[in-house]
This record gives sequence, structure tokens and C-alpha cells, in this order.
Amino acid sequence: MRKIWIIGLLFLSAFYLYGCSKQPENQESPEKANYQKITPEEAKEMMDTQDDLVVVDVRRQDEYDEKHIGNAVLIPLDTITDEQPEQLPDLDQPILVYCRTGVRSKASAEKLVDIGYTSVYDIGGIVDWPYDIVSEN
Repeated sequence: MRKIWIIGLLFLSAFYLYGCSKQPENQESPEKANYQKITPEEAKEMMDTQDDLVVVDVRRQDEYDEKHIGNAVLIPLDTITDEQPEQLPDLDQPILVYCRTGVRSKASAEKLVDIGYTSVYDIGGIVDWPYDIVSEN
């Protein structure tokens, strides 16, 4: 019984000292950059008012050819690695990412942030895009 009491005390002490320790005031905890999920309406407003942004379609070539948002750059999800895509030379440039339903756009946005991009916006899927689209066919 005494061993259990000592182990319990050690555990509580370790929890208090390690788990509840305060960070020194002169050190700030680094915050990881994150992407933002925005609506098609917010994306359209950005597209209409900002000249420096790029729209990125992360689907496959055949999907892009079938229909895509005008002036979108095709960078398929499976080509986004841990290195900066050549089509996106500016890490601070606003990037709007979309796919078909929103699954690949989320994954791509996370990858782009991990690479170091600072202004990444996930606009979801083209299935929810109520504005004009273009076709390569």
C-alpha cells in the first residue's frame, strides 16, 4: 500500500511540475501558420478586388480540362510535395485552393502551409461554385 502511495505522489508531483509549468515570460510560443476555409462568395470577392492572388485547382488534368474556374492554375494534389511548386514563387501571395468537393483542397491547403505559404484559402469544391466556369473541351 505504501508503494502505491509513493508512486501516486511521484506521479502527481511530476504532473504538477511538468504539465503545469509556466513558460518564461520572455519566450513566446511559436504559432504555426494555418490556412483559412472561406465561402465561394468570399473567394469571388477576393478575386474581384485583388490582382495579386492565384487560384489553384488541385484536381487531375482531365478534371481540370472538363471544367475549371477561369484563370486557375493546375497543380494536382499528388504533385505537391515538401518543396515549393514552381507555379507559386511567392510564399506570401494569396492562394485560393479548390478541387471537386473540398477534400483535396483541404489536404492541399495543409501541405502548402507546411511548405511555408502564409496566405492560403481553401474555397472547397467546384461543385459548390455558383459562378462562371470554363472548359477546355
